Amino acid sequence: MDTTIKTDVIIVGAGPTGLSLAVQLIRYGIDFVIFDKKEGITDLSKALVVHARTLEIYDQVGLAQPAVAGGEIVQKGNLMHDGKISAHLDFSNFGGQLSPFPFMLIFEQNKNERLLYEHLQHNGKEVRWQTEMEGLTQDANGVKAVLKNANGETQIIEAQYLIGCDGASSPTRHLLDLHFAGSTYPRLFYVADVDMEFQADKATFYATLSENSFVLIVPMQGEKHWRLIGNMPEYDEQVDQEVTYDEVENKVKQLVQRPLEITNVRWFSSYKVHTRRAEKFSKGRCFLAGDAAHIHTPAGGQGMNTGIQDAYNLAWKIAFVLRGYAKDSLLESYNEERLANAKRLLQTTDQFFDVAAGDQWYLQFFRDNILPSLASVVTRFSIAKELIFQLVSEIGINYRNSSLSRHQGRSFEVKAGDRMPYFLVDGANIYDRLRAPKFHLLVLSDGKHNYEDWQVELANEYGGFIDFNVIPLYPHVVEIFGSNQPCKVLLRPDNYIGMMSTKLSLDDLKVYMNELMASDEKTKTLSV
Repeated sequence: MDTTIKTDVIIVGAGPTGLSLAVQLIRYGIDFVIFDKKEGITDLSKALVVHARTLEIYDQVGLAQPAVAGGEIVQKGNLMHDGKISAHLDFSNFGGQLSPFPFMLIFEQNKNERLLYEHLQHNGKEVRWQTEMEGLTQDANGVKAVLKNANGETQIIEAQYLIGCDGASSPTRHLLDLHFAGSTYPRLFYVADVDMEFQADKATFYATLSENSFVLIVPMQGEKHWRLIGNMPEYDEQVDQEVTYDEVENKVKQLVQRPLEITNVRWFSSYKVHTRRAEKFSKGRCFLAGDAAHIHTPAGGQGMNTGIQDAYNLAWKIAFVLRGYAKDSLLESYNEERLANAKRLLQTTDQFFDVAAGDQWYLQFFRDNILPSLASVVTRFSIAKELIFQLVSEIGINYRNSSLSRHQGRSFEVKAGDRMPYFLVDGANIYDRLRAPKFHLLVLSDGKHNYEDWQVELANEYGGFIDFNVIPLYPHVVEIFGSNQPCKVLLRPDNYIGMMSTKLSLDDLKVYMNELMASDEKTKTLSV
């Protein structure tokens, strides 16, 4: 017999994206039901890399340090041709002073899921495993989902919003009838986690490039534990024939041309790469996030991280609308900001993947004759490493063209829509002041005003809605922002800059907040 329960948000899928969304909703005190057709969190490593921006998000809920402790930091890389090292790549201090996590962390998907899931359980929440969605309806007042568990029992869940975090084959996307346009890369790829005897430098990955194939050997936590990633050109035109692991191992040995012995295969899979995205990431009261919204090549390890950031972007907006502090129109910015990001991501990962695996003659020439020298030289220079880091780590993602971004004063290097830059204040991480799930007003001050009247005015106008910090214009702050002019910086709850202004009053901030937020008195009583 059907039973009905009511909640605020339904989360379909308990992979990294769905679990991250649940973790964020806990921060805002939003009730939810999360379910997945799987029996539990995955025991497969799958996605490999956690980037700096994801670690910054994890750090707000105390999960960054456990992730770093449970992972492997990549320090170096070696390019190889014909068994010989053709280039040494230096990724130590990769991100310089751009993030409190200036590195690439190998922290596999199963570890991410366990970390997030245990956080949910610690906060009294549980995933409904072995549960599928049989039906979905929505109207102006809410969403209704029909769930069926492993025993065949059905239950109706009513909520204000539903988010499909249910992967590339997303039942949610199909039920919403959203088109998933794109293409399939014509080549066959493999991934394997192995225990392997291989003489290698510590914390170093190895990449072997040949005329029509490659293999990437990545260190994972644990002695002699490696990830192998590569392609099998022999199978590109054989659509239905499956590649065996023995063939993969022979291919790896053929490419590496160095002594190696694989003693155990923990996991192995072959696949075709798809590049697709939904036409839009929302329909009515339903949203898509992660692989349900976009899939792309594995270049740069962007997939899992992008899904987690989808969840981070959406969570605060849904929470503020549900609690009556923001207008419903705020939710339109999720599709606006994250769809634009997905378009850029698909383009850049496709280009990067073509360089690594494309079979055109000029790409082969580039890999053999230009890439080794170029990569070796580039990674010797801090400024070059930091530029690459901003792209790969996703800290460079911005929403400058978003309807939520207001910038007054063009002299600054940092713009509205940018992630709040990382720096130290009196030896402490600036992000330590920005942990609360609310808006943050920062004043970059030259010391000529104490702004006590602002603090009183903000408290009277918004209560606990916006916190307030005065940051001295230290030389390194001036260098980062590109100006010694005092200014206001209003951060959204996801620590992206919503507004920058050099006006030394709160008038323009009030205009911004009035456009964004609900007009009733609830804004004065927010306490999060």
